[in-house]
Amino acid sequence: MSIVMTGGGTGGHLAIVRAVKEALVKIRSSQSEERDISIVYIGSTRGQDRAWFGEDKAFAARYFLGSEGVVNKRGIGKLRALLSLWRAFREARAILKKHHAKVLFSVGGYSAAPAALAALSMGIPIVIHEQNAAVGSLNKLLRPFAKAFLSSYESQSPLKHYPVKSDFFESARVRNRVETILFLGGSQGAKAINDIALALAPTLQARGIKILHQAGERHLDAVQEAYRAMGIEAECFGFTDRMPELMASADLAVARAGASTLWELVANGLPTFFIPYPYAASDHQYHNAAFLVEKGLAWMKREADVKPEDIIAALDLPLETRSRELMQLASNKGAEEIAAFLIRTIDS
Repeated sequence: MSIVMTGGGTGGHLAIVRAVKEALVKIRSSQSEERDISIVYIGSTRGQDRAWFGEDKAFAARYFLGSEGVVNKRGIGKLRALLSLWRAFREARAILKKHHAKVLFSVGGYSAAPAALAALSMGIPIVIHEQNAAVGSLNKLLRPFAKAFLSSYESQSPLKHYPVKSDFFESARVRNRVETILFLGGSQGAKAINDIALALAPTLQARGIKILHQAGERHLDAVQEAYRAMGIEAECFGFTDRMPELMASADLAVARAGASTLWELVANGLPTFFIPYPYAASDHQYHNAAFLVEKGLAWMKREADVKPEDIIAALDLPLETRSRELMQLASNKGAEEIAAFLIRTIDS
């Protein structure tokens, strides 16, 4: 019998699959007699799914189906996407039957559609994890039929802790004043955050505040040259695997509000000024950040409205209470709780 995991397309979805998969492996191997439960992954040939899990031997089997998004397609494109979904749905049914699937864990995205719909058609329990405060299209469709709907934003969710790597908890600390600021635009960069960082740089230098800046691979050379032209020292980078270390060294962050980044910042206790990506599906980054802003634990401005003075004002605001309360929102047991829930679903 097996636990089947599905969904992906983007790193935010796939990070949840990886975290829960690792927790399942840990729980299974820690039992006195290793249970005969295999873990299977079903993703898409599109997106980042194969790059993340194509060689991951922790899965008993990995499948990448020819699925694609349907929601934003029109005309012939929509018909082609529906035909692709139908073929992938039939493949997914065969996979679920072959591996004697007992529960399907779905993180959403178009990668999840074939397996989730196949599980629904076969009466296999579905457990959904929604990463964002604004529910995705597929998750919204399947929610009424799911055995459980897990969300860190909803009070009625049976589990609320977001799966975050332990590194961010281990380096967490309470911030008191801003000595180092971290600008996070993601590995691809964000022009709005790059622009605001460069506009703030003279003020930050005058205050003796160290600058850490994820400018993105595409923009890295131009941003570094801009700092050099101003005679300002800043640690710039594009992609990095040092994020827990970089967050730990910062006292304030300026960032987008993708779910994984937001909850890593929460786990680390790092107060943040959010500038949500304005074109995110269902404006989910705005709603993610609003979840913290409404609790008085973060600041946010729309990209079109943010000014350097907004962030300068945040430099002088008290941080200690915010930092402590952020850490109380997260738990380093999030992935383990979901993994245990999936195993209980099999046993029920």
